[in-house]
Amino acid sequence: MYICHDLEKIKMTIQEIKEDILDDFNLFDDWMEKYDYIIDLGKNLSKIDEKYKTEAFLVKGCQSQAWLHAELVDGKIVYTADGDAIIAKGVLALLFRVLSNQTPKDVVAEDLSFLDEIGLREHLSPTRANGLLATIKMMKFYAVALDAKLENQ
Repeated sequence: MYICHDLEKIKMTIQEIKEDILDDFNLFDDWMEKYDYIIDLGKNLSKIDEKYKTEAFLVKGCQSQAWLHAELVDGKIVYTADGDAIIAKGVLALLFRVLSNQTPKDVVAEDLSFLDEIGLREHLSPTRANGLLATIKMMKFYAVALDAKLENQ
């Protein structure tokens, strides 16, 4: 789970969070430094509950093994995940920073174009880029399902 201990960051809009991430990435001069930053993010990714490390929660199309789970907490989606590759975990942490603690409708509507702005997609290998797309697809699938659950309450 992406855990934010800074209450001001929790209140940030998706746009503000994306701008914050763009600012973070602009601090680095080259992609080796950016990869190190992504790896550091991955080291801080909270582990998914072991009961979700099953085939049903496996991100299909990811080069490494990665598991993703989502639940509603006070009308907002909270994602948890784990993976066996540190880069994959870092990318998950980056996505969680933007999409976790948001409403399902906001997650579904988000285009995540900031990933192109920071250059992430072009600096991933083709198999990792496929994993990124598969992860985004699964996160949005959860958002659609949880939005339907909210509407049926």
